[in-house]
Amino acid sequence: MTSSSIQTIIPMIAYLAVSIGIALWARQKSAKTTSQGFIEEYFIGSRTMGGFVLAMTIIASYTSASSFIGGPGVAYRFGLSWVLLAMIQVPTAFLTLGVLGKRFAIVARQTQSVTITDYLRARYNSDAVVILCSVALIVFFMAAMLAQFIGGARLFQTVTGYPYAVGLSLFGISVVLYTAVGGFRAVVLTDAIQGIVMVVAVVVVLLAVINAGGGVAKCVSTLKGIDPGLITPTGPDNAVPQAFTMSFWVLVGIGVLGLPHTTQRCMGYRDSRAMHDAMVIGTLLIGFMILCAHLAGTFGRAVFPDLPAGDLAMPTMILELLSPVWAGVFIAGPLAAIMSTVDSMLLLVSAAIIKDLYIHYRLKGDASRMPVATLKRTSTWITAVVGLLVFVAALEPPDLLVWINLFAFGGLEAAFLCPIVLGLYCQSGNSRGAVASIVCGVTAFMALSIMKPAMGGIHAIVPTTLVSVTAYMLGSYLGHRAPALRDSSRST
Repeated sequence: MTSSSIQTIIPMIAYLAVSIGIALWARQKSAKTTSQGFIEEYFIGSRTMGGFVLAMTIIASYTSASSFIGGPGVAYRFGLSWVLLAMIQVPTAFLTLGVLGKRFAIVARQTQSVTITDYLRARYNSDAVVILCSVALIVFFMAAMLAQFIGGARLFQTVTGYPYAVGLSLFGISVVLYTAVGGFRAVVLTDAIQGIVMVVAVVVVLLAVINAGGGVAKCVSTLKGIDPGLITPTGPDNAVPQAFTMSFWVLVGIGVLGLPHTTQRCMGYRDSRAMHDAMVIGTLLIGFMILCAHLAGTFGRAVFPDLPAGDLAMPTMILELLSPVWAGVFIAGPLAAIMSTVDSMLLLVSAAIIKDLYIHYRLKGDASRMPVATLKRTSTWITAVVGLLVFVAALEPPDLLVWINLFAFGGLEAAFLCPIVLGLYCQSGNSRGAVASIVCGVTAFMALSIMKPAMGGIHAIVPTTLVSVTAYMLGSYLGHRAPALRDSSRST
């Protein structure tokens, strides 16, 4: 082990140690709760998030390995066109909280919902909706978590020189451990720290790349000399057509309203002021972070023009341009993005199994029938086992990291977007419409993703969303009207 490799790994070890410490502290917060109190504390942190923590946990849950490795890697290949496309993600926090925030939080409190599936059960009063959504959540989250684990381990391997399995074990076991032990409170507090780490990391690497390239103007000039298409809105050889860019407004713009790990955050904030603060903080920070990361990938082409693969852009810049200590800090950045996405997904998969399926169907929805010590132990073990399954699958990694991630996100949006959003705003919606939306939407997305028909550059999520909305409306028209939830117009 060389001196530089030790310096590189120390910041990451320190960061992981802090995460475990937070989990142990969060575990103590639930030490004296009842069974029902533990469910609310473990899966939603007793609804106590302030504005800054809410903003950071939405940002950290949404950003992932794709944001720090896959996205900048594609920007390396396609230039400023991919930076433009990536910036569609800027309104993520604003849309999530502005469209869902207040109404969703009120309904969740009225119905005592702790998970997205709790809300869907209260809204549609349908076992079919609950089971379909729980299965979709588990399947697509497992795929998304697999992409995160692989991305983190590959980055660790490239930068430190340690074997892939070592990196996978180090951060994989850490994130599973602190999520299983600390629950939602540990997740959101570590998310806040992870968000800060990510912002610092992208600024450091962007400044290093611009300096190495001779300044912004020189970098742009070099890119133009390599391929004029790298500085156009549609990329080299029209690789990013306008139709594809518009599709991304659905996939990573409006579609974020259908991502359970971000929308669930709307259940856990303290009050309206916290929500409004988070809308501003979250929008500013996620825009800044995504811009820096993808500009770094693009300008990296001017400094290292001959890399064999775009995914090597970030690791190469870290190795070549940063000191060992700063390299360690930057490794902590994408690992933070990965861990903050995985911990949210792990918790929701655990909630789907324990709260939405086992407690509801086996215990008739009465958590008090299970002793609190047993409930804590079961929650911890289920979370750990799910994480272990993903860890094992990641030991033999497939390729195409960014596309695995986008596939998982598209599947989640196909399943959840209409039942969640139209369930809040369309009073005539019912269980038949929700089931039709889930089945038709997921089927359409899977078919289009596998068969890949020519659609003029349009992403599969666009026709999928049209199919899903149509199925929801037709199914609701043909079905019986669902019982209305109580008025949600008053403020929190």
